[in-house]
Amino acid sequence: MLAFGAPVARKTYKDRAAAFGIAENSLGQIALAEVSKPSKAPYFDLPGGAVDGDETEREAVVREFGEETGLVVEAGALVETVSQLFLKSDGQPVRNFGGVYVVKVTGEEPRLKVEDDHKLVWLDPQDAVVALRHDAHSWAVAAWLRRG
Repeated sequence: MLAFGAPVARKTYKDRAAAFGIAENSLGQIALAEVSKPSKAPYFDLPGGAVDGDETEREAVVREFGEETGLVVEAGALVETVSQLFLKSDGQPVRNFGGVYVVKVTGEEPRLKVEDDHKLVWLDPQDAVVALRHDAHSWAVAAWLRRG
């Protein structure tokens, strides 16, 4: 597993199983979630998030994609398994760990989108590598690009 992020001194990081996806549209752009939190600058993440209960990573990425973007996806090949230390918007220290998957968009279902602070945006993958908040996400997109 590739590890990213530097720990902040005197913080204890909670492990959180998570899964994220890379979805490409017909223009060669990839889906990102633009996240807007009160009193903070917006940032970009790959759609995805925590694995809930006994669901698999693939099930989690499908559910999270719907909740964040309203897109219906199928999880495909694993790009890489990564971990990322970071501070959540509320300051909680977390270490996400899990897979980044290639996903195929099979439809759109607006009723799935429940995260009002997330907005679907499509970016050129090279621009996404620079724009993404997490180094683990940027690395996964770059690896996906290199592998074709």
